[in-house]
Amino acid sequence: MKVLVVGSGGREHALSWKIAQSDLVDQVICAPGNAGIAEIADCVPVSSDDIPGLIKLAKEREVGLTVIGPEAPLCAGIVDAFELERLKVFGPNRLAAEIEGSKAYARRLAQRNRIPQPGFWIFEDKVSAQAFLENRKDGPIVVKASGLAAGKGVTVAADHDAASKAIRECMEEARFGDSGNTVILEECIEGPEVSIMCLTDGSTLVPLETAGDHKPVFDGDEGPNTGGMGAVSPMRSVMSRAIDQIEAQVLLPAVHGLNREDRVFKGVLYAGLMMTQAGPRLLEFNARFGDPETQPLMMRLRSDLVPYLMHAAEGSLEELAAPEWDPRPAVCVMATSPGYPGSYPKGIPISGLENVDCGPDLQVFHSGTARTGNEVVTAGGRVLATCALGENLEAARSKAYEALGKIEFRGMHYRRDIGRR
Repeated sequence: MKVLVVGSGGREHALSWKIAQSDLVDQVICAPGNAGIAEIADCVPVSSDDIPGLIKLAKEREVGLTVIGPEAPLCAGIVDAFELERLKVFGPNRLAAEIEGSKAYARRLAQRNRIPQPGFWIFEDKVSAQAFLENRKDGPIVVKASGLAAGKGVTVAADHDAASKAIRECMEEARFGDSGNTVILEECIEGPEVSIMCLTDGSTLVPLETAGDHKPVFDGDEGPNTGGMGAVSPMRSVMSRAIDQIEAQVLLPAVHGLNREDRVFKGVLYAGLMMTQAGPRLLEFNARFGDPETQPLMMRLRSDLVPYLMHAAEGSLEELAAPEWDPRPAVCVMATSPGYPGSYPKGIPISGLENVDCGPDLQVFHSGTARTGNEVVTAGGRVLATCALGENLEAARSKAYEALGKIEFRGMHYRRDIGRR
């Protein structure tokens, strides 16, 4: 069988790497891919938002399964379009993907289904949002653009001034385009963050192992949010009892709530949570594999991923046993372009990739790279990540950082405290 992976980031590199190991797969095709993915898959220059082009590619190559990586094509209805052409595809349809495409919808869905979450207020005009701030006691508050913002649309504001600035950036300056037309203000809560992803076909849930993301750009969780500066799996601080609680109070109610609204969800449902003293509280839902959480998860997954993707798409996940996991922890450290998450240059040559001895316990997953002649160059804000398994967390950290130390490009930046939270 041929499998088409749609996307060009580190998540898609990790998925392609894992899918290529399956005995069920003869060839992995990736559109558009990147320089790293091109070493293990046939990369075709079709954009992830070119839905007609992707359908044409899947038909011409006789693809048996298409796996959608990024959120934007999911929210644009790529799954609906593939299914109309009778093409097997992994991912939620447009209505189900709105759980990520509209944070306002996700908050209201959680409210309707009594999913524990912080207090929130939704505003569709800047005057009402600013007036709410003025009538609220000064203090920390979270400001979120409702639409897709590549993981950068969240500001944890220390006071009214910072919150007011974040609202202006969303609603006046259109920093996130139409995604900032609706803004959500949320109660600021405290505790460790954890990501829980589950595969689902709309009825059966297959929870994946826990993972933790590091979003702020600088050490100590300082600076603006990014798409993710690194990840760790598992989160040892999350006990099995808490995972059962998350499944019962968050994942199952969300899936059943979507079903009641005729939004049957097939794919990966991602819950970003904060573990407060009162229990788990929902921060956000995503409708796809997380990035960079997918990288350490794929390193730890011992089972063949492809049957789970196929059965989720076909609605028959109950036929499969739970996946097996490597008990060792994995650490993923992201290297970014200078200036990220703001504006950044592209086309900077990358050296030292050949010095990293990749294997089952160590991989370099490319996020924003391209090949120009004989050189691999930067092509995005998040450029690449080293991901390592180790007998313990510190061993995994050391291996990942040692590998990253062999790679260089001008202005390269990375956090030095991934896994130390």
